Amino acid sequence: MSEKFYITTPIYYVNSAPHLGTVYCTLAADTIRRYQAMNGKRTLLVTGSDEHSQNVERAAKKKGLSPLDFSTELAAEFQREWNLFGIPYRFIRTSDPRHHATVQWLFERCRANGYIEKGAYTGQYCFNCELYVNDAQPGDPCPDCQRPTETVTEENYFFKLSAFEKKLLDLYEKQPDFVVPEYRMNEIVSFVRGGLRDLSITRSNLQWGIPVPVEGRHVFYVWFDALISYLTAVREEDWWPADVHLIGKDILRFHAIYWPAFLMAADLPLPRRIVAHGWILKDSLKMSKSRGNVVRPEPLRQVIGADPLRYFLLREIPFGQDGNFSYEALITRLNADLANGLGNLASRTLTMIRQYRGGRIPAGESDAAIRAQAEETIRGWRAAFDAFEFHRGLEQLWALLGAVDKAIVAYQPWLLAKQQDAESQAKLDTILSTAAEVLRIAAVLLAPVMPEAMQKIWSQLGMEGIVESERIDRLAWGGLREGQAIGEVEAVFPRLDMAKTIQKIEEIDEAEAERIQTLLGKSEAAPAAPQWQRPEGVPPLEPEITIEDFAKVDLRVAQVLAAERVKGADKLLHLTVDVAEEKPRTIVAGIAQQYAPEELIGRKVVIVANLAPRKLRGLVSQGMIVAASLENGPPVLVAPIADVPVGARLK
Repeated sequence: MSEKFYITTPIYYVNSAPHLGTVYCTLAADTIRRYQAMNGKRTLLVTGSDEHSQNVERAAKKKGLSPLDFSTELAAEFQREWNLFGIPYRFIRTSDPRHHATVQWLFERCRANGYIEKGAYTGQYCFNCELYVNDAQPGDPCPDCQRPTETVTEENYFFKLSAFEKKLLDLYEKQPDFVVPEYRMNEIVSFVRGGLRDLSITRSNLQWGIPVPVEGRHVFYVWFDALISYLTAVREEDWWPADVHLIGKDILRFHAIYWPAFLMAADLPLPRRIVAHGWILKDSLKMSKSRGNVVRPEPLRQVIGADPLRYFLLREIPFGQDGNFSYEALITRLNADLANGLGNLASRTLTMIRQYRGGRIPAGESDAAIRAQAEETIRGWRAAFDAFEFHRGLEQLWALLGAVDKAIVAYQPWLLAKQQDAESQAKLDTILSTAAEVLRIAAVLLAPVMPEAMQKIWSQLGMEGIVESERIDRLAWGGLREGQAIGEVEAVFPRLDMAKTIQKIEEIDEAEAERIQTLLGKSEAAPAAPQWQRPEGVPPLEPEITIEDFAKVDLRVAQVLAAERVKGADKLLHLTVDVAEEKPRTIVAGIAQQYAPEELIGRKVVIVANLAPRKLRGLVSQGMIVAASLENGPPVLVAPIADVPVGARLK
């Protein structure tokens, strides 16, 4: 029996539909599975849905469904997406009775070994992330989502995580590639060395969950539930332990610390490797519903296609690191690498074989330099994919394709075809057979990344069977037969128009967004916004003026030198102000009921300095003091906050 390879994605939480991040993880897992299958292994990919939580209860109630029915709809949505992307998988739901039995079985094993105890817990809890936050005070934000935490007290069962600190550190030391990439392993080691606390694994205040086989109303908490799905999916088969758990970096701690500790406590084999990928960022921010920057995958699949999207995600983002996504970057990469690169090379090579050699692979010596580079590319590709460095393997292959393009330009087969001498014809055979052989090698190497597209190129080369039945671990130069008839030549990667493609994606995305909102029970019409009312006392704006009109108004900072009341007028003050002129000027202002004369002396105010003088109560007013007020309200003088020189102009 051949060696097995078992890989899992996270068990996706049903608080949202699939987005580009979940698709990225699942497509990467499928690529790894296909690659291992082409190395001769029996393979299995398991994914699933994490359904037990208070958030799911709340969302189901809002939609008028039971938690199970709500979860069933979302689980179906994930399966629909993976089917549309052509991903073979086995799906496990945490609501599956088989899973309930596995969780309870594992709990009993841990308890029998002395690693479960009963206790009470009071602390801060994030209901959004379903996570107790250690060392937090009431109201402190959750470190993951930044929402306020809430104080909870309840009777729980605890897993003695603290007992596994040394065992985990020993594991990391003996198996340094247990967590990949290496710098993620360093983070985990540092966290464990900081000390581990016992872990609450049950809840007594929830209804929707797996019952704990103890007295009272306890259900299992998410991490002693969802993680065990990986075991449930293959229990009583020969797949366990998992060879790779592929996850996002935000849930690494649970997989690299909690999960192996649970398995150690139950005396069960550990997974061989935890591989953490980074986030896909939109506008340099992590995608989230609250930010409104979620990229939905279905419009991309419909417009771009599954294979080109697979290629872009694995080529553009160094696996393990965060990567920024934009429609512009997507289309630019696909046009450059696929339409103008691989697609163009396949089309021109096969067209020349049909035109110059009657549609049959010519016999000929291989170009030695290209052959050597191809053999090195095969070795480099395997090393890169074994290390989950997909972008590096793709870079090496595209360097080979670029070398073939340059060789075609150097050989000039269109000129060689016109020469009838033996040497020219031999050179023509060399470049055509060499380019075709590189296409064959590329089709095999790229089959795990772009299975449908590579099958098309495989068939156009005249190769029989399924390209994914080829063995990458046995791939070598020289697989084309002399005289082999090629198939019909068709474009595999059409060029994308930037503006039209983005417009089409956005049009489909608008309908998809509404469909997802309905699925999640969030599509109710928003309440009509209350009609805006002008605050009481605020006068309407005056008719618009032009900038030229405004420039005519000369506003200046002035300092009050003297102030006195105007006889017979209880609202007027007679002010003498300095505006940095040859001599002070006088202004009559209606502020006597709000300001005493003595409190204004020395104060800086704003005046309209170029207002035509007029007489009030026999006094000349050379300008107007600026004040703010509501209708029928008291005036409040406007003045600069900082110290501004007298005579300064307001602009």
